Amino acid sequence: MSVLRPLDKLPGLNTATILLVGTEDALLQQLAEAMLKEDCTSELKVHLAKSLPLPSNVNRPRIDLIVFVVNLHSKHSLRNVEESLHHVDATFFLGKVSFLATGAGRESHCSIHRNTVMQLAHTYRSPLLFCDLEIEDFRATMAQRLVRMLQICAGHVPSVSALNLLSLLQSSENPSLEDL
Repeated sequence: MSVLRPLDKLPGLNTATILLVGTEDALLQQLAEAMLKEDCTSELKVHLAKSLPLPSNVNRPRIDLIVFVVNLHSKHSLRNVEESLHHVDATFFLGKVSFLATGAGRESHCSIHRNTVMQLAHTYRSPLLFCDLEIEDFRATMAQRLVRMLQICAGHVPSVSALNLLSLLQSSENPSLEDL
């Protein structure tokens, strides 16, 4: 005779997993640590990758949210993200992909213009967040925001889906002719 358990107690069901993709190892690690400090009703798992695709010999968990991190001070960072995007299943672009641009605070040192990253996010119909991950307070705020987004994408927030989140995060600017 099997014992039924409530759905929220099944192993792995209340897990929320985020994949941070970017070339800035130290900044991604600091962001991951800040996220793990956040109060979260789900079991939070944070995975880091320099690029996609992930190695095929790894047992992969279900990924609920992918965040591509672009350092505005590194053209290599942008190229890496652009190349990695080709390895993402199209269904993830229905609210489970986000872009994070870091380094915007020191605009004079940027080798990538903000508009370039904005166009990339627009092309993939995904939200774009700006944050200077090098500043601890900003990093903590971004960690809090990403944990909340992750909980929604994992389906742990009643009555809100990843598509709802996507529509909320879309900019309110007027649609261009190509969007009509």
